[in-house]
Amino acid sequence: MRAIEIAEPGGPEVLRLVDRPVPSLGRADVLIEVAAAGVNRPDVLQRQGRYPPPPGASDIPGLEVSGTIVGAGADPIGCDGRPLKVGDQVTALVAGGGYAEYCAVPAPQCLPIPRGLDLIAAAAIPETFFTVWTNLFERARLSAGETVLVHGGTSGIGTTAIQLANAFGARVFATAGSAEKCAASERLGAERGIDYRTEDFVSVLHSLTGGAGVDVVLDIVGGDYTARNLDVLAMHGRLVVIGVIGGANSQINLLPILQKRAILTGSTLRPRTVAEKGAIARALLDRVWPLLELGVVKPIVHATFPLARAADAHRLIESSAHIGKIVLTVE
Repeated sequence: MRAIEIAEPGGPEVLRLVDRPVPSLGRADVLIEVAAAGVNRPDVLQRQGRYPPPPGASDIPGLEVSGTIVGAGADPIGCDGRPLKVGDQVTALVAGGGYAEYCAVPAPQCLPIPRGLDLIAAAAIPETFFTVWTNLFERARLSAGETVLVHGGTSGIGTTAIQLANAFGARVFATAGSAEKCAASERLGAERGIDYRTEDFVSVLHSLTGGAGVDVVLDIVGGDYTARNLDVLAMHGRLVVIGVIGGANSQINLLPILQKRAILTGSTLRPRTVAEKGAIARALLDRVWPLLELGVVKPIVHATFPLARAADAHRLIESSAHIGKIVLTVE
């Protein structure tokens, strides 16, 4: 099969198209003939040598795919408890191996293509929807009527979080890096997009909430945002850190956590067990798939590239010029 290999740690140019063996299957795996694969920031980190795949995962980048099942192990039970079969069209979360013509996937991590979506749109769902669901709704326990700040509102995570939070009845705010991106955040359901280049999100949000602050912050930045995130939290607020693009180290004053009875938490998705990922998949199938099929929420696909142009896809995601997701197509 054709696949994209990371020749060595480095820039986008180290991604090269190679021939690789079709992956073998475990007892609970299915083999997907890939139609499309999502491109995500963790792929960039892996390419740079900063995010190695977990033990046992493919070294081929790519954390989400869509396509058709063409093979199966002896016991391919999906997240809903029913066996998957050859011919099923699915979208799936993977720990690696997505940038290829074929991908082996644990069956519990597969989901049916939502009605009304094509395979390209479906490939843009798993990584961000799994991440947002488990962090915003399971860890942070965001509920209707609460307020949430989403950093990076036009990223793949951001566009997903804004839509889901809005769909479940929260009051949503988002930061973004330009007036155009702030407007895009608002079109997706944010009450107010805050341009972090020209505005202080802490003062803006204290003004918009009458000084109360927000119940939840979903943060992909880390670094010096951490102290400011704690400042903007309301009483009993929850700060969920899911990325550190602004740096992994931060010096904070612990008093706001005590005074506000706040929770500071975070998580990663890729190293989790198949059982854990399968449980998230089941929750998405029950709670989010109906919203996707009704068109209440949708994956936002900014651009597509053929598999051989994976380097160009990485250049685009590193430019931060996109709004939503970038997808590789496999012919």
